[in-house]
Amino acid sequence: MQNQILASNRLKLRAVEPSDIDTLYQWENDPSIWKVSNTLTPYSRFQIEEYVMNVQNDIYSTRQLRLMIVGLSGEIQEKAIGAIDLFEFDPFHLRAGIGILVRSEFRKSGYASEALELLIRYAFNVLNLRQLYSNVTPENTASISLFEKHGFERCGIKKDWIRTGSSWLEEWMFQLIHRYEQIPQSS
Repeated sequence: MQNQILASNRLKLRAVEPSDIDTLYQWENDPSIWKVSNTLTPYSRFQIEEYVMNVQNDIYSTRQLRLMIVGLSGEIQEKAIGAIDLFEFDPFHLRAGIGILVRSEFRKSGYASEALELLIRYAFNVLNLRQLYSNVTPENTASISLFEKHGFERCGIKKDWIRTGSSWLEEWMFQLIHRYEQIPQSS
């Protein structure tokens, strides 16, 4: 039986496994996402393998948690279609950032929305966080729509935040504050 906090009818969130090494290697070395992941250099397969083999899912010691988005049926059954992260986890101030990546061929299918919903529920009901936030560039309209759909509000603008060659991009901060009556506890 699936952990209902980390699973829906179509997908589940699970810890990183050795079988994810090639997928993570591909994603981490994709220059098109480097600007949002603060990556400047490629990773070797060995580095990815070391990460996977030594990853600890103790969010209280590492201050981050990566979960793979995995399909539950059909062509995507047990296939990693994306990843969703909690980062900058702050157990004192009860907050964390969220980052999400869905493989291009699975975008616009509702998987990111389902994964985000599961992670919100986990963050508020299991980790007892007070707030979640995400940083998004204004041209990433799909991510803006995704976070707004789930109740995140734009709360700030970081001007000239991301350098792209000789120009600079703004980054918008979106925040979801947990109003304890909003997210029902599982029964």
